[in-house]
Amino acid sequence: MPCLNDLPNDQRPREKMAQQGAGALSDAELLAIFLRVGVKGESAVQVGQRLLTTHGGLASLGRLEIAQLAGEHGLGLAKAAQLAAAFELGARVARERAPRETLDCPEAIYECFRPQLGHLAHESLRIALLDTRLRVTRFATLSDGSVNETVAHPRDIVQPAILHKSYGFVLVHNHPSGDPSPSRADRDLTSRLAEAAALLQINFLDHVIIGSPAETHEAYFSFREAGLL
Repeated sequence: MPCLNDLPNDQRPREKMAQQGAGALSDAELLAIFLRVGVKGESAVQVGQRLLTTHGGLASLGRLEIAQLAGEHGLGLAKAAQLAAAFELGARVARERAPRETLDCPEAIYECFRPQLGHLAHESLRIALLDTRLRVTRFATLSDGSVNETVAHPRDIVQPAILHKSYGFVLVHNHPSGDPSPSRADRDLTSRLAEAAALLQINFLDHVIIGSPAETHEAYFSFREAGLL
């Protein structure tokens, strides 16, 4: 069974990382560091590349449950748990960074929340509270739903903004399918929320749906950018 030490020195991910930094490694090489050993006929790097190809990239791979990862050829429970932990650490780092972000455009909102939501296998509805310079002061998870639906009432959404006396807020949720096109429920919620925010004189700055880039659709959908807010 080939392991990382069997590779030539210039092809070993650990040595390459030590010399050039983590940013120099490909996605497959980063995965190989967690995998450590491959399977018959495949090195750890090749196993990592197979996983990426099969599932369509890191974001899709990160959406898998531990049991699904463990069932992949060359993994098992221990390696699956390590990969799941790595994806969760990345999401937590993103959450810590969010309060320092300035969300002044849909792209900035997408870049801020994609690491938190892009790997989830269920819908999650989140809010970012902003100051007058459109900097995040805090954010919160409002609800977690099924693979295709999350439920929240406009009063529950505006409550954090009222409680913390925020200048405004952005609403964000993900579509695990990768297609960020808004559903009828998404449109209805946004419309009712806009009415509630206007009544309470709170700036509802945008509602962004996080998806994943593909030839058939964009990576995100912004209600503000689409002229629907």
